[in-house]
Amino acid sequence: MIEVNNKHKVPWQEGMTVSDLLERMGYTYHEIVVKVNGELVRKASYDSYIIPDDADVKAIHLIAGG
Repeated sequence: MIEVNNKHKVPWQEGMTVSDLLERMGYTYHEIVVKVNGELVRKASYDSYIIPDDADVKAIHLIAGG
């Protein structure tokens, strides 16, 4: 299982990437920051970064306003 934002439990799948997880969660925001087990994952790596089983993932949507 993968825990997302301390709220959601998502079944782990071998080879699951950050992009796969974001799609599965319905996170389509343009500006999002992702950490896996405390490690910042660069946006350019979302398609290739493999999430390990039992990972703690934080997906933070950046919001700007004024």
